[in-house]
Amino acid sequence: MTIEPGVVRFAAMGTRVELHRFDGGGDDALAAARRAIEAVDDALTIHRPSPATALNEALLSGRSAPVDDALLFDALEAAADGHAETAGLFDIAADVRTGTTWTMVAFDPLSRRVRADRPLALDFGGLGKGIALDRATRVLRDAGVSSALLTLGESSIAVLGEHPLGGGWPFAIPHPEDPEVELLALELADKALSISATVGAGTRAPERAAIIRPHTRVPVGAPLCAVAVESNGTRAEIMSTALVAADKDAAERLLHGRSSSRFRFDLSSIDLPQRTRTFAA
Repeated sequence: MTIEPGVVRFAAMGTRVELHRFDGGGDDALAAARRAIEAVDDALTIHRPSPATALNEALLSGRSAPVDDALLFDALEAAADGHAETAGLFDIAADVRTGTTWTMVAFDPLSRRVRADRPLALDFGGLGKGIALDRATRVLRDAGVSSALLTLGESSIAVLGEHPLGGGWPFAIPHPEDPEVELLALELADKALSISATVGAGTRAPERAAIIRPHTRVPVGAPLCAVAVESNGTRAEIMSTALVAADKDAAERLLHGRSSSRFRFDLSSIDLPQRTRTFAA
C-alpha cells in the first residue's frame, strides 16, 4: 500500500508550526507529533499558566520550588548542560533589567528542586522550540516515518532522514533584513538547524527578548546572525544562541573545527543591494 504524503499546520510555541511527512506512519503519526509539540508548549510557556510560570512565580518570590513536571525537568537539565558547555553563553536566566544569570540558580536534579540566590525568572523560548522539535521527531521515527520536515517558524528546523527524492534536504539561509540576499546554502539529513539573529522582523516581536551577553549582562548590539546545525534541535538552539551572545574570542572557540556546521555572520560587513520600489498612487 502506498502512503500519501501528509502535512499539518498549526500555531504553537509562539510561532507557525509545519510538519511534513513523506512516508510511513500516516496521519496518526502527524497528529501524535503535533500533540508532542503542544505538550512542550503547555509545559514551558511563560505567557499563560503552566509549570514554567508556576516555577517563575516561586523564584520571583524568593522560594525554592519542586519540579514535578517531566518536561520542565528535562528543560532545566538541558539549560544547565547548555550553560556549562558554552561557558555561560547560553543562559535562560539572563535578564538585562535585573542583572540576573544562571549562575544565581541552584538546580538539584536529585531532589528535583530549584532555588535562586535572588528573585529571577527563566525564559525557555528558544530552548523550548528545540525540545519540541526533538520530541516530535522522535514520535515520527517511532511511528515508522523515515522522511519528514519539521519547522517552528523559519528559524527552528529539523529533518528526519533524507529528502524524499534522495540526498540531503537543501536550505538557503537568507539575510534577516533582506530575504533576497543569501547568507548560506547547505544540505541536511537527520539533522536540526537553528538560526539566531539580533536584527530582522523576528527580533521586533513584542514577546521576543533580546539576546544578552551574560558575562556583561547587556544586550548584544551588533548586527549578527548565527546558524547551528546539530544532531538535535535542543543542541542547535543552544549553539546558535551562544554564537550570537559570544564575543569574538568565544565565538572562535565555538566555531573551531565546525566550519561545516556552525556559522556566524557579522551583518555590518555585508552590503545589501539597493532595490527599486514602486509605490501605488
